[in-house]
Amino acid sequence: MKFRASLAVGLTAIAALTLSACTGGSAASSGSDGPIDTSGELSGSISFQTWSLKNEKFTPYFNDLIAAFEKAHPKVKVEWLDQPGDGYQEKILSQAKAGDLPDVLNLPPDIAFPLVKAGQLVDLAKADPKIKDVYNAGGLSAYSNYSGVTGTYGLPWYLGTDASWWNLDMLKPYGVTADNLPTSTTDWLELAKKVAAESQGKVQLVSSMPGLDTFIAAKIPVMKDDGTFVFDSPEAEKLVQQYADAYKAGAMPPEALTAAYGGNAEAYLQGKVAYTTGGSGFAGDLKAKAPTLVAGTVATARPGVPPLFVQGLNVAKSSKNKAAALAFAEFATNEENQVKFVSLAVGFAPGTAEGSDQVVENVAKGTTDPAQVQAMKIMFGAIKDAKASPFQWTDDMKKYFDQQMALAVKGDITPKEALKKAVDYANQNRIDK
Repeated sequence: MKFRASLAVGLTAIAALTLSACTGGSAASSGSDGPIDTSGELSGSISFQTWSLKNEKFTPYFNDLIAAFEKAHPKVKVEWLDQPGDGYQEKILSQAKAGDLPDVLNLPPDIAFPLVKAGQLVDLAKADPKIKDVYNAGGLSAYSNYSGVTGTYGLPWYLGTDASWWNLDMLKPYGVTADNLPTSTTDWLELAKKVAAESQGKVQLVSSMPGLDTFIAAKIPVMKDDGTFVFDSPEAEKLVQQYADAYKAGAMPPEALTAAYGGNAEAYLQGKVAYTTGGSGFAGDLKAKAPTLVAGTVATARPGVPPLFVQGLNVAKSSKNKAAALAFAEFATNEENQVKFVSLAVGFAPGTAEGSDQVVENVAKGTTDPAQVQAMKIMFGAIKDAKASPFQWTDDMKKYFDQQMALAVKGDITPKEALKKAVDYANQNRIDK
């Protein structure tokens, strides 16, 4: 189960897909988008492809899912395909170029992008306008924000987000309790400076550099509708300066500015910092790797707008059986089936607008770890407001951005200089132009 691949698709790949569409190798010749009627009797065969989910844990679930759909539609046969985790993006592109896309696909928003751009996925908002009332709004948005293209090209399937984890044992001497923890990024950074000063740098609350999700959390615009990055704003400068001030005050370990940094979660588990972010599964890591920290750790919602990690199901426009394909995609992602799936995939939330409470209840019956259940409640409560980072934000952009942030946080260059360089680099290397 994965959320994001390294997005290496550029104009060449998109152009190749577009060319194959024009020469009969893709769905672009299969007709324009419009309503797809799934109310009548369905028949024929469809193929359904997942990403690294055929294993001991999930195979019984998918076998039962397909059997239930085929029982409801006895004239339809579903073939389940599964691709390994590595090389998935390349496999999808190869299938698309060959005109051999499965009818129903499991694509995160970034991998879906070149297929959307080349006109190879069905606009599901036109196929079934009712989806806007059924699925998580942030998940639908992640499949709708493709610059230069209108429509919605995926049904949110399973979702993830992060919580904040605090070491109250380390923070208690400085007047910090579960009742007065900060709820905004600004307040968190101010608290970090205060605690660092009072502890003479022994207790550190800033365990990572600012990222694009930091700006999103603070409701700072990062991108225009046309895909132009714009996070070099005065508001962003102020936030980066707060990080620099916290670093100068001793609130942040110097190694957090290096590429060799093991990450904020690992630093927390080692007792080096008093704050980290992490999913509900972090409770299990605590129990296994740092049991002495369990009693003093509390989870809260992330300050500001929480991040959203999205997986979904898509329908190929080249499908010769779109009615059955859409019906199966909606069946697999309906509330009942999503609740069953993410009750197995513990820590993830359903992509439907409802159902999270039932997932927590199901997981609670099968676990002896109340901390994980509590973290799930917090995360699922926040997920309705969560927002995904734009798919256009590539690993290469992030690497350059991190370099500039490290220089700004250390005070080697100003936040304004760092953000201008990062924005210019991102816009010069956009994969959607």
